[in-house]
Amino acid sequence: MTDSSETAPPGAPSEEELGRALGAFKKRLKLTRLDQESGLGTGPMSKGRRSGIVAITPPSQFPAAVWDELVRRGRLKYSGQGLYELSGV
Repeated sequence: MTDSSETAPPGAPSEEELGRALGAFKKRLKLTRLDQESGLGTGPMSKGRRSGIVAITPPSQFPAAVWDELVRRGRLKYSGQGLYELSGV
């Protein structure tokens, strides 16, 4: 008998892998923004502009299928040229 719960197609990323990938993406985005904000002209005694970075290249330790699935689920948005951004930001 088949299970009535929804199962992922063969070769699709697991829920655990999707969660780890999204966490790694968020961490890389945060670190990229902090790195850009810590440059000259954005220090504590200056105007302190916020980073304008909204899209990044995702971590390469996860396959493209993971990022495509996160886009399909609405967690990420593809910005073009290999860049992704968080949806709803």
